[in-house]
Amino acid sequence: QVQVEESGGGLAQAGGSLRLSCGASLSTFMLNTIGWYRQAPGKQRALVAAIDSGGRAKYGDSVKGRFTISRNNAKNTVYLQMNNLKPEDTAVYYCNADLTYYNDDYYPDVGTWGQGTQVTVSS
Repeated sequence: QVQVEESGGGLAQAGGSLRLSCGASLSTFMLNTIGWYRQAPGKQRALVAAIDSGGRAKYGDSVKGRFTISRNNAKNTVYLQMNNLKPEDTAVYYCNADLTYYNDDYYPDVGTWGQGTQVTVSS
């Protein structure tokens, strides 16, 4: 069974920074597209950022210019550096370790979700 684990969440002030980490026990990790999603109370889970095996990244419109996704294949880890945080970034952040890119959209594998990590940004 694949294990995906997020860490690095917590409380930050508006304008501050946090870095999230996602580790996965996948032998195919370096070949996979990995994504960060977030879900705020009462809202659907939405893609924040994704990075493919070549290191190419895509971002949701609300985080462009503030968040950076990166990966270290030697450590089977993907990072999400979040700068200039806003209260509207408050959510549970989830990592998915196996996305399929099709028709200009990403489709997460149901078996490669982490348990999530809470990010709370105060104003």
